Amino acid sequence: MESLLSQTSEIPDIILVDNASKNEPLDDLEKYAADHKSKVHFIKNPVNSGYTGGNNVGFQFALEHNYEYIGTLNPDAVADSKWTSALLQEFSAHDDIGIATGILARTDHKTIDSTGDFYTTWGIPGPRGRDGLLVDAPKKPEYVFGSTGGGFIARADTLKQVGLLDERFFMYFEDVDLCFRAQLQGFKVRYTPKAVAYHKLSASTKKVPGLAVKQTFVNLPMLFMKNVPLSLWSQIYPRFTLAYSLILINAILRGRGMYALKGWFKSWQLLPHMLRERRRIQANRTVSNTYINSIILHDIPPEQTGLRKFRKIFTGK
Repeated sequence: MESLLSQTSEIPDIILVDNASKNEPLDDLEKYAADHKSKVHFIKNPVNSGYTGGNNVGFQFALEHNYEYIGTLNPDAVADSKWTSALLQEFSAHDDIGIATGILARTDHKTIDSTGDFYTTWGIPGPRGRDGLLVDAPKKPEYVFGSTGGGFIARADTLKQVGLLDERFFMYFEDVDLCFRAQLQGFKVRYTPKAVAYHKLSASTKKVPGLAVKQTFVNLPMLFMKNVPLSLWSQIYPRFTLAYSLILINAILRGRGMYALKGWFKSWQLLPHMLRERRRIQANRTVSNTYINSIILHDIPPEQTGLRKFRKIFTGK
């Protein structure tokens, strides 16, 4: 919050949502909000509705109060002084974008966490540039497939039309889902290197053993089922099935099988939700299959080294 209130220009109003915390210094947060009541709105969520539900509470508040732009910044992230102004400049320069994102770096100020998100022909998404050197981050603004959920700004009108975060995701890949839905309705996503925030990776999920594994196996099928146009299934679905199966086997071999299988089972329970959402999303699609095919990565995600080794056995590549 201090970093946002210290922006050199475009100082945002802050909607601070507490997601039913326990044993946290809520009194300190309440005092901070009271001391900055002209800029900080403190909302106590009565239940822990995950990253998705917690952010949606803030989004809904912002929409009800008629803000033109609405964004997120993870509670374990600190923004550079020009973060908001750099993102808003992209909207001023490009009428076709609905979401803007920047560099989310690690707290060592040397390593990239994300420069936006990608989606692949293997049905697996990922963060661009993860674990690369910050000095090697893309130097020029550019269109990307998606934004990191850890820090972005969206037009309020985009969220009104596309919808908020899907709370069935709880956490993980909900940002890719939001951007996929936006892209399908013609709202592009733009990256700028001028907006930098520093983030402590997995600060929340490390507190809950197995959460990341379980949510991965819940959410990957949901992301695919809701958003991938039918004409692209022939090239993506077989690869996705293979990749998902190999990742599941790997989780079992590494002693994480219980969490992975729980996620797999939960994904089947959510199939009716996926199909309902798919009908709605595809009915509202305004862009061509060719466009969607052009913005996805036609390769295996860089971090999936095991999958690359498996492919090399059969293709030599």
